[in-house]
Amino acid sequence: METIGGVSDGPAPIAGRPGSGGEPRHPGGTGQDTLVVWDEAMLGYDFGPHHPLHPVRLALTMDLATRAGVLEAPGVATAAGSLASDQLIELVHDPAYVAAVRHVGAPGGANPRLAAMFALGTADNPVFQRMHEAAAAVTGGTLAAARAVWSGTHQHAVALAGGLHHAMRAGASGFCVYNDPAVAIAWLLSAGARRVAYVDIDVHHGDGVQAAFYDDPRVLTISLHQTGRSLFPGTGFPDEVGTGDAEGTAVNVALPPGTDDAGWLRAFSGVVPVLLRQFRPDVLVTQHGCDTHRLDPLADLRLTIDGQRASYLALHELAHEVAGGRWLACGGGGYALETVVPRAWTHLLAIAAHAPLPVDRPLPEQWRESAPGRVDAATLRPPGRGVAMPAAFGDGGGPVACHPWDAGEGDPDDPLDRAVAATRREVLPLNGLDPLRDR
Repeated sequence: METIGGVSDGPAPIAGRPGSGGEPRHPGGTGQDTLVVWDEAMLGYDFGPHHPLHPVRLALTMDLATRAGVLEAPGVATAAGSLASDQLIELVHDPAYVAAVRHVGAPGGANPRLAAMFALGTADNPVFQRMHEAAAAVTGGTLAAARAVWSGTHQHAVALAGGLHHAMRAGASGFCVYNDPAVAIAWLLSAGARRVAYVDIDVHHGDGVQAAFYDDPRVLTISLHQTGRSLFPGTGFPDEVGTGDAEGTAVNVALPPGTDDAGWLRAFSGVVPVLLRQFRPDVLVTQHGCDTHRLDPLADLRLTIDGQRASYLALHELAHEVAGGRWLACGGGGYALETVVPRAWTHLLAIAAHAPLPVDRPLPEQWRESAPGRVDAATLRPPGRGVAMPAAFGDGGGPVACHPWDAGEGDPDDPLDRAVAATRREVLPLNGLDPLRDR
């Protein structure tokens, strides 16, 4: 058993994919350490008071991070993004879809037939006023983060409103209108990045980002998620590996329901480090949906805040190891609006700022007392129906420990180990690695 501050593996040989090697062709620079892209206009991405993806979670997160002093840490800058242009959104999305989003969200633009053509107007993706502008603001924020990292003005950039990873080329899906991580990755490629790695730790499969780059060997997508046999979107199995020259660059770890901190971190250690070290991306893009938490109402994994924090530390460490510190971190899912999302993402911001918060630090009392009422008012929830508020930034379970994956091992009777082994068998050989030896 090892105590996890960041998950690490031993060194692995770097064989490289065709065309890999050398340093990325970007301007570089030192700049400040971390950019946080935030604008209250991003709160306009709002499907209504009763929808699970409520923007109050973002307002609470930024308030908590401010009160905790995270945004005042040395080297941290905060900046607003701007609306992503149609031209940039169309790096990933069909122009007809972008036009439809703009039309149905405009005043007087109600058109149920047009909306239905693009999976809009559903319970998951209801139409709302100025939907295009709100989704373009989120996408613009993630693009601003990508530009900061690629230009070298900042090592790390965080876009918490982003991470809308389900949107497809010609349709909305799973609360996502535009796929901002995919747009940012496509922009990075257009700006000269030769290899971009995307690691998605949302409880749901990152299907939209995978689909956008399924045949592109320049992009490695890794998704760790609850198995699609028991959760939306019903995809993300080990045999989804990419196609053509990109075979082996789509990676999926389908976790069994009930996976806890130790199991999740063990799965991560068996797949993510070895592949990132092999791929050597110019930029690491990550999606940090915190709906893996045991309190999340929409899924069945059992992580704690402490385990999620350990995953952020591990990804931060890997960004420095394999990508020269060039790290773009996005938000994502998370539906325990006051008890989980603000704490999880404040930890993410603090780690990106190189100033991690102790898990036993008490929450600011004023924030803790006011958060349930703010959620009540925003979601029209009857007062007093919220869950008990935590007292600290962590969940109080003690040090997070796991048994990291060691090459050649794995218990065939353990569902978690079977899931990890299945992914390694499918993907590692396609990357010139031995699933029974490399780690």
